[in-house]
Amino acid sequence: MSALRILLADDHGIVRQGLKLLIGNEADMEVVGEAADGDAVLQQAEALNPDVVVMDISMPGTNGLTATRNLKNMRRRMAILALTRHDDQTHLEELLRAGASGYVLKQSAPTDLIRAIRAVASGGLYIDAAMTSPVADGLIAKSGGISSASHTAISGREEEVIRLVAVGHTNKEISTTLKISVKTVEVHKANAMRKLGLTGRVDIIRYGVLQGWLHDT
Repeated sequence: MSALRILLADDHGIVRQGLKLLIGNEADMEVVGEAADGDAVLQQAEALNPDVVVMDISMPGTNGLTATRNLKNMRRRMAILALTRHDDQTHLEELLRAGASGYVLKQSAPTDLIRAIRAVASGGLYIDAAMTSPVADGLIAKSGGISSASHTAISGREEEVIRLVAVGHTNKEISTTLKISVKTVEVHKANAMRKLGLTGRVDIIRYGVLQGWLHDT
């Protein structure tokens, strides 16, 4: 199996060097490029086609949030992992809406970053453990909590589908995993979202955090 190709985006050279040394110690990963700003990230991603972009949010010129949106428009299958010092829910949700598959704090252990890279590269979703409580609190504050009655209203198949959506799988991937049609996946997803009062991807991720599903990622 070929090594995961990683592109690093951070405006601090010393940070990039440290990340490069850390990732270089992993036999299944290699850093194929570096960028110091959002515009350079887009150029490097186009030229190198990495599997994962490790993206800082605060960079000069085009910031990490805008660069994430642009990258997902350019190459939807490219996994983007935000690596940032921002530990607030607003930044997290904005990156998730933009299409990021993971969010890791620079304050976290180096092993967390390695775990996150592997998770997003395999099509999953990773949220730093320090952020899961604020995400869950956001869902509770928004909805007043998910009642046990509404949870039990979900069928077993609907829960299987919404769980896979929460950890980052596409409808097509879920169809293959569960051996059902894409149309059936869409129906189960829509029914589960209606019953739980979820309106979009971020709400589904919040619900997944509340259920503890993302802890297994």
